[in-house]
Amino acid sequence: MKKQFVWIMTDSTRADMLGCYGNPDMHTPNLDALAAQGLRFERAYTTQPVCGPARSALFTGQFPHSNASWGNTMPLGADVLHLGQRLSAAGIACAYIGKWHLDGGDYFGNGICPEGWDPDYWYDMKCYLDELTPQERLYSRDSRNNYRDGGVKESFTYGFRCTNRALDYLDRHAGEDFFLTVSYDEPHDPSLCPEPYASMYLDYKWPKTPAHYDTLENKPLYQQLWGARSRTLDRDAVEPCPPLLLGCNSWIDSQIGRVIQKVHDVAPEATILYTSDHGDAIEGHCLYAKGPTVYDEIARVPLIVSGPGCAKAKVYPHTVSHIDLPATVMDFMGLAVPSCFEGSSLLPLLAAPDTTPHEDQAFVEFARYEIDHDGFGGFQPMRAIVTDRYKLALHLLDQDELYDLASDPCELNNLIDDPQYTAVRNALHDRILNWMNATRDPFRGYQWKCRPWRTGCTPSWDVDGYTRQRKPEEGGYVQLDYMTGLPMRTPTRIKGQS
Repeated sequence: MKKQFVWIMTDSTRADMLGCYGNPDMHTPNLDALAAQGLRFERAYTTQPVCGPARSALFTGQFPHSNASWGNTMPLGADVLHLGQRLSAAGIACAYIGKWHLDGGDYFGNGICPEGWDPDYWYDMKCYLDELTPQERLYSRDSRNNYRDGGVKESFTYGFRCTNRALDYLDRHAGEDFFLTVSYDEPHDPSLCPEPYASMYLDYKWPKTPAHYDTLENKPLYQQLWGARSRTLDRDAVEPCPPLLLGCNSWIDSQIGRVIQKVHDVAPEATILYTSDHGDAIEGHCLYAKGPTVYDEIARVPLIVSGPGCAKAKVYPHTVSHIDLPATVMDFMGLAVPSCFEGSSLLPLLAAPDTTPHEDQAFVEFARYEIDHDGFGGFQPMRAIVTDRYKLALHLLDQDELYDLASDPCELNNLIDDPQYTAVRNALHDRILNWMNATRDPFRGYQWKCRPWRTGCTPSWDVDGYTRQRKPEEGGYVQLDYMTGLPMRTPTRIKGQS
C-alpha cells in the first residue's frame, strides 16, 4: 500500500463554521462529507492562536516557544527541521502549496521555496502577488470588491490557483509515496470569493450563546482592553455575523471539494487530513479575531482525518492538540518520531478511537501577535492547559483564569480564586510547569510558579536549580557539558552535575 498523505488547512476557521460541528446553517458539504467518511475530532486545539506560530508547531512537531517562531514574522530556528525536510530525506516526495508564514518575512512570504519542498509547486502568497499587476494587488486586498462590478472572478483568487496546482500535483504523483500540503489563506480577510458565496450570509444572524453576553468582569485586564469597543454596547443589539468570513468559508469548502475528488479519482489509498490554524471570536466574550486566550471560539479548531486505515463516521470526543499531528504523519510514513517532537502520534487512535486512549490534555501558549505591529496588545505571555473538563490559563503579566467546562461550557465564570477548586487548579498548574520544563520553555522562571493564588511558593533566583539541555536526535550531535567539556550524560540534571 502506498504512503500518500494530503494535508489540507484553512486560516481562521473555527470549529462551528463547519456544518458537521453542529451548525446546520453552515454550507460546507465537502468537509461534512469528509467527516462522514472518517474521524472527526470534537475537541482539537491549536498550540498558539495566531497564524505563524500555529503553523510552526504543525510542521515542526515543536511548540512555538521551542522552534523560535513564537510570533508572526519570526522564522523557524536555524536548527529546526520541518516535515518537508524530514520526509524528503527519507525519499518521500513533498510539496507545499499555499500559505507558509514561517520564513520571517511579511504576511505574504518571500516567494522562495524552503529545502525539502518541491520548488515546482511552491506557491506562497508572494508567488501569487508576483503574478498580479500593481492594480491587481490592490484589488486582491480589498474586501469591498466582492460586491463591485459583479464581484470577484473565481480564477482571480489565491485559493483557486492553489487548488489548480494541487490537482496537477496529484495527477503527476498518484503512483508514488507523497506528502502534499494545501494551505489556503481563505477564509481569512479580505475573504475574496465569487458569487453566490459572497452574498450567501448577508442576511444571516450568527447564533448567540451566553458567551456573547460576557462583558469580561473578573477577567484579565488585557481581555477588557481587547474587547473595549464592544463591552459598552447593548449586547442584545449586537448581531455577530461576518458575512464575508462565512461566505468565503463556504467557497473554500468548494475548492477543498475539488482536491478531495481528485484524491478519490487518482489516489484512492491516500489519507486526507483537514484542520485550521485557529478560530475567530466573532464577538464571543466581546472579542474579535484571535489572540492570547483559550476560549473555544478562538483556540478550538476543526480536525478531520479520513483514509483507508481510519475509522469511518466516528467522532472522538476527547481533547487533542495540534502538536500531535507531525508525529502522526511521521508514524503514518513508517518513520521514527524524532526525539525533539513534543507531541505523540494519533495513528493508533485513528483506527480505533473507541478503544485507544490518548492523553487528555492540550497545551496552548501565547507570546506576541507579531513583531511588526504594536496594534494588538504587545507582549502577552500565556501558558495554558485544556482538558475535557477544565481550562487553566496563566497570564504572566495579568490575572489568571480557571474554568469548569462541565458546569460552565461558555467559560463565563473565572474560578481562579474559588477555594472549592484549589486542588484541581493546583494540579493543573503543576502540569503546566512540568510541560514548560519538559519542553525547555525559554520563558520559564519562578514567576510562573509563584502565582498570587498558589500558597507556599518561595521565589528563588535558582528557580529549580536544573540544567536542561536539548535531547540529541537519533545519531545526532550530543551537546557538551559546560563543567567538563565532555558529552553530557543526561540532558536534565542538577546544575553543576554532568
